[in-house]
Amino acid sequence: MPYQFATEQDRQEMLAAIGVSSVEDLFETIPADMRLGRPLELPPAMGELELSQHISELVGRNLAAGEAPCFLGGGCYDHFIPAAVDHIAARGEWYTSYTPYQPEVSQGNLQAMFEYQTLICRLTGMDVSNASLYDGGSATAEAVLMAMSATKRLGKVVVAGGLHPEFRQILKTYLAGYGTKLVTLPVADGGADLEDVKGSLDGGTACLVIQNPNFFG
Repeated sequence: MPYQFATEQDRQEMLAAIGVSSVEDLFETIPADMRLGRPLELPPAMGELELSQHISELVGRNLAAGEAPCFLGGGCYDHFIPAAVDHIAARGEWYTSYTPYQPEVSQGNLQAMFEYQTLICRLTGMDVSNASLYDGGSATAEAVLMAMSATKRLGKVVVAGGLHPEFRQILKTYLAGYGTKLVTLPVADGGADLEDVKGSLDGGTACLVIQNPNFFG
């Protein structure tokens, strides 16, 4: 949809509605020495087509992670999403007008989550698989809480040092009210030492958290 700018009449009507006479009145509480006091140093305005071409040229200067070998770590990994995913997710039975965050979560979302979790469990042989979590940090915390609930072990959680430090901080915050001991294993050459892992686990451990690929890529 094309951008429709506000006309001078629109501005005057808005100013009158909020009870000021000019745009400058809106910023009078900001000290004068903190204001720019001049127009922004921008190039002349472009037409829509010209601007689109210009932006495309600027974007073309970037090198995306998927266009070259990527060893950045920290979550900057190559990701591949099969073409079938977009097609399946766009089918009418998978969604409704509701967002998945409302109590009236659509039956289509529930069905898609169930199908995904069932497939992952069958492919990996795991007992459970989570879905529809916001990000890696909250997903990590939810997985740990689920493990604690399933095992009834609240005493200790072991975390590989290669786990994203922000994920570890989130997990620490989640566990603060449980009194659970969070053990972080040292990083050896970018990964966890198997003997350290074995030595850290005991009958009171709820789970071991690892990340693959880890924070170091």
